[in-house]
Amino acid sequence: MAAKAIRRPTRGLRLRLSLFYTVFFTLILTSVMVGFREYLARSLDLQIRDALDGDWALFKGYYRPEKGKWTWLVEEDDPDEVALRGRLQHVLFIANPQGQPIETSDIYETLGADSKSQILKVIATKQTLWEEKVDSHKEHYLIRAGVDEDDNLPHTYYYVAIGRSLKDNQKLLSDFTWLCFAVVPVVALSGFLLGWIQVGRALLPVMDIAQAAGRISGSNLSMRIPVRRSHDELDYLIETFNNMIGRLEESFNQVRQFSTDVSHELRTPITVIRGQLEVALFTAKTAEDYHEAIVDTLHDIERLSGIVRALLLLSQAETGQVLLQRVRLDLCRLIHDTVDQFQIPAEGAQVRLFAFESDSGCDADVDRVQIERMLSNLLSNAIKFTPPGGEVRVNLRQDADTVTIEVADTGRGISPEHLPHIFDRFYRIAGPSSQSSPEHGLGLGLSFVAWIVKAHGGTVEVSSEPGKGTKFAIRLPRYHYESAPPELTEPIAVSRA
Repeated sequence: MAAKAIRRPTRGLRLRLSLFYTVFFTLILTSVMVGFREYLARSLDLQIRDALDGDWALFKGYYRPEKGKWTWLVEEDDPDEVALRGRLQHVLFIANPQGQPIETSDIYETLGADSKSQILKVIATKQTLWEEKVDSHKEHYLIRAGVDEDDNLPHTYYYVAIGRSLKDNQKLLSDFTWLCFAVVPVVALSGFLLGWIQVGRALLPVMDIAQAAGRISGSNLSMRIPVRRSHDELDYLIETFNNMIGRLEESFNQVRQFSTDVSHELRTPITVIRGQLEVALFTAKTAEDYHEAIVDTLHDIERLSGIVRALLLLSQAETGQVLLQRVRLDLCRLIHDTVDQFQIPAEGAQVRLFAFESDSGCDADVDRVQIERMLSNLLSNAIKFTPPGGEVRVNLRQDADTVTIEVADTGRGISPEHLPHIFDRFYRIAGPSSQSSPEHGLGLGLSFVAWIVKAHGGTVEVSSEPGKGTKFAIRLPRYHYESAPPELTEPIAVSRA
């Protein structure tokens, strides 16, 4: 139901993005057109004012007052001057210094006569007055009013108002406005369609990811989404998604392998315990027989408990439930103490165990318990796989930032085909006498070593040659900082000596 709800057209990201950008660009386009209309209106207003200023200059050149009488200075036989006079008289009003009308055109009469107070104010201030008027037919006119001085009567000023129709300007603005009303919806619709197409194409990889995520299950984790190689955010998303699926696949494989290993390892001791109990049930006749069967069963149960404890601890460690308790320790002393604990088992196996000699300490921030576990597992394996008369050596090298612990033996070595797998859980190398029977051990010791080294931010290198021995080199950072290292590389590397 949730998936269907997400696919509703009215809730889709494609529709929302398309509408958002359509509204956004429509508002921008509308704002630009409104601004352009205002600019056009101002330009037309300035244009007609300039035209009226020109008419005013022509009026003063062709129509002059002479001792109270106005005379047109035009050649009657010149059609251009006659046409000019007709245009100037089209919207014209003249008043004497006392505010009494002298001449009024027919159109000006429909606009309404100027008040006497206004006329006298303009004559007194000698300022230019701009005014918009409307005639009886609702046609707008722009009027320019000012004063004109009588050349023959100094300080005698007349009130003169001339005007022009705003009909053409208003029609142009009206046409432009209707054009905007017609263009904006077309542009908005076109923008929405183009946005719908482009957003659909842009979201196609996202839909591929969603469909791929819907098809992923534990049986087809190998599926990957092809990278478009456009080097954009969607490519980064695809790569991140593929990397996530890769990690999931690795985790599923580990879980699957872990389940297989656990079932295999637990089946054997459980089968042995059941067999021993059945034998005791059917064949034991004395208390001594029952006692011997119980002792053998307890021994196998203890081994089974050890497997369960080791698996639980390793599982907790790899899932981050085991936190390191780092303290500043002297690694030299810690290594020597651990080596001393293994002297008796080494003597019992007739193996010489040596540790490096050092007069100075080596401080490092480590978890004491885990480092002792790591050294114990390495020394136990080295002694176990070294024949009598051989030797095991522990060495330590240090510099300003790192410390390297080496555990080397002169044992039988590890074949090249086994080296890549020695850190795997339950992986055990068959003994020299039998290729089918693994030697004693759970096969978890080196898995613990790998996790401990990785948890400390270090690396493990293994070099070995059959018949000559094996050397483990663990490199650890000496000091721990709160921030994680820039990049934690794979902690396991193997090579032949």
